[in-house]
Amino acid sequence: MSASVEDWVERLGGPDGPARYRRYAVGSVGFLAVCELGLWTAWTARTDAGAPVLATVAVLGVAHAVIQFSLWRAALSHYLTAGPRPVRLVVLFTAVTVAMAALGCALTASGRVDDGDLTAYTVWLLMFYAGPPVLALPLRAGAALVAAVSVASLAGTAVAGMRGVPLAFVIGACVAMVPFMAVASRASGWSVRLVEQLAAARETQARLAVAEERLRFGRDLHDVLGRNLAVVALTSELAAQLARRGRPEAVEHMVEVQRIARDSQREIRSVVRGYRTADLHTELAGARSVLEAAGIDCRIEYGPAARLPADVQSALGWVVREGTTNVLRHAQGASTCTMSLRTAGPAEALLVMENDGAAGTPPGGGTGLTGLKERLAGLGGTLTTAQEPGGHFRLTARVPWEDGA
Repeated sequence: MSASVEDWVERLGGPDGPARYRRYAVGSVGFLAVCELGLWTAWTARTDAGAPVLATVAVLGVAHAVIQFSLWRAALSHYLTAGPRPVRLVVLFTAVTVAMAALGCALTASGRVDDGDLTAYTVWLLMFYAGPPVLALPLRAGAALVAAVSVASLAGTAVAGMRGVPLAFVIGACVAMVPFMAVASRASGWSVRLVEQLAAARETQARLAVAEERLRFGRDLHDVLGRNLAVVALTSELAAQLARRGRPEAVEHMVEVQRIARDSQREIRSVVRGYRTADLHTELAGARSVLEAAGIDCRIEYGPAARLPADVQSALGWVVREGTTNVLRHAQGASTCTMSLRTAGPAEALLVMENDGAAGTPPGGGTGLTGLKERLAGLGGTLTTAQEPGGHFRLTARVPWEDGA
């Protein structure tokens, strides 16, 4: 049973979303217009004011209901899209309302309708008038227009001869219903706009998530391939030199190039699957092997590496990888490199990489270090670089960490 109701609702309003909510809001206003037509029909049916007069009231009542619905739709469109204001419809709607109010007062003054008929007539007229102008015009202007028409209409009922309880009742009813309908109309437009803005924000959030994932993917590819390609270039160059000299060691170096290429393929597949992390011990050992193969003396202080959480180890592993890549690429005259992992206070892991031969290298340049800063920022960490006299370059990573041992 519930499934059939949901299917019926979806067929009636269309697919779920802001468009359906807007259609429901417009449909509720259409229902009010139908109710207004029904009330004017009932009023003319129970009032004995003569056929020509009742026909005039009926025509004006139908026009009032139709213009109300049209104006509300146009006002909602302006409110949501900042399109042109339906000023002409507001003027027409106000003119019809004033004409109907004047007709009701004239009928009462001439004795064709009594105070009871004029009470219902006036309350219905002003109640259905109050909503659309407040939504179509700026808030203050719309409220002032509705208030002016309402005061003029109520003053007209007093001039027409309404006194005592009927006059107090119509004033009280209008004071209650006119602001209510005005606020309800404005709130309906606001709620439709809010729903559409939330839907737009959700779409924007989805696009940002996709863009962020693309950036993460590109950063991981850079981190994976950067060092490996640098090592491949260095090792193959060494192998080429050895081959020119007829040295058998060239074969070993080319085998190493082949191994690195296969490892790169495996790591790229891991990145595509989204499961790749950088193991700190593996990265430190690999960095020492690569740097020593390039003729750079590498000394490592492991410190609390074994006690670090997995996410901290992974982040620092990326730092080691990127730092090693930068040494191979930019520090052409490097002869030494030290990596020191230690604690800075009771709640921070500190990784410092230092190398020489970095004269002329701008500290902190490149997309790799930018990606590392973003990665560490996700853990509340920081990354800093410093160029010192004599060609010494320092890379410092700090990541919050509490020793649970």
